[in-house]
Amino acid sequence: MKQSIIKKLSAFFKENPTLLGVAATYEEIENAEKELHLTIDNDYKEFILNFGGAYAGIAIYAFKNGTSIGKETIIDLTMNARNLFNTANLFPEINNCLVFSDDGAGNPIAIAPNGEVILFDYDTEEKQTLANGFEKLIEDNFINC
Repeated sequence: MKQSIIKKLSAFFKENPTLLGVAATYEEIENAEKELHLTIDNDYKEFILNFGGAYAGIAIYAFKNGTSIGKETIIDLTMNARNLFNTANLFPEINNCLVFSDDGAGNPIAIAPNGEVILFDYDTEEKQTLANGFEKLIEDNFINC
């Protein structure tokens, strides 16, 4: 991620500590990659290594999230989405994605292997690309950047 974004986020979290989580560890990341059978996106990884699960225009879940976000981990969110969509025979590509957020209605927001950030809508059975990468999603949604 651009250092200018990291600096702006750091300043924001200094003023809004309840939106800041506990920084992820390399061990937590490696365990998640093994359990979910994927490689975590580098920009997302940098974000959670700095800020944990935090709010940056949208809720970004990790392992230890800010108190205003919730206790679910990316493992929980990803496994729940996979189970839901596999049972419904929808979006087989979800099995290769990392779910790190939702749209407020429970529809998962995930990072695909190519880095795209995708919203999977259960009700409409459609998916929408929100950004071509995690960094772009933060730039578009974090109003102070």
